[in-house]
Amino acid sequence: MNRRDFLMAASGVAGGAGAASAAAAAQEETGSSGSFGIQEGNNSSDNGTTNGTTAAPGGGGGGSATVAVGPNGDYVYTPGTEEPLYISPGTTVTFEWESDNHNINPQSVPEGSDWEGHMPTENTGFTYEYTFETLGTYEYQCDPHVGLGMVGTIIVNESGQAPGGEGGGEVDPEHMGVPIQAHWVGIATILAIMSSLMFTFYVLKYGESAHSSSPGRD
Repeated sequence: MNRRDFLMAASGVAGGAGAASAAAAAQEETGSSGSFGIQEGNNSSDNGTTNGTTAAPGGGGGGSATVAVGPNGDYVYTPGTEEPLYISPGTTVTFEWESDNHNINPQSVPEGSDWEGHMPTENTGFTYEYTFETLGTYEYQCDPHVGLGMVGTIIVNESGQAPGGEGGGEVDPEHMGVPIQAHWVGIATILAIMSSLMFTFYVLKYGESAHSSSPGRD
């Protein structure tokens, strides 16, 4: 094996690995700084707001959701008819009329809820909102079009997601305070270093011809 070739190859690998490690460290430091900034913003939010979203009194969800009433002239609530709308307590739902002659008539609500829907029929452009605080399942319908299947369901649970976590969308680990991206970069860098060194060693040791010789040998 040619020692000089091995040292040159190893130096190149080490240099590349060093650059990758520096980039990973810089990314992790940036992510940490961003997390601190978010934490400071939340700590200073003593007026009931967090990141621009109004928080519900009593520690409710404080989020928002929108239901389209009769979109494209179809006799559906979207979401609600084809699949339930999952929300957490304290979420304000805005119903937006996108076609005419629809209403919201609750058929079943959880015990303790005062939701009465919106009984008058309304037309395109009308909006109605309600903040759902009570856990449970809410079933409602459009009286003029119930025969055409215009019914809806809202489910209020603690997670605001469908069973199995399908209703709330994917959660970025960064939002949970776990900046793992830089860690993955670091792990990948270490693996790349080891693989490159092993490959270089193997090629230089076993890749030489049986008849090759170092300079100066007979």
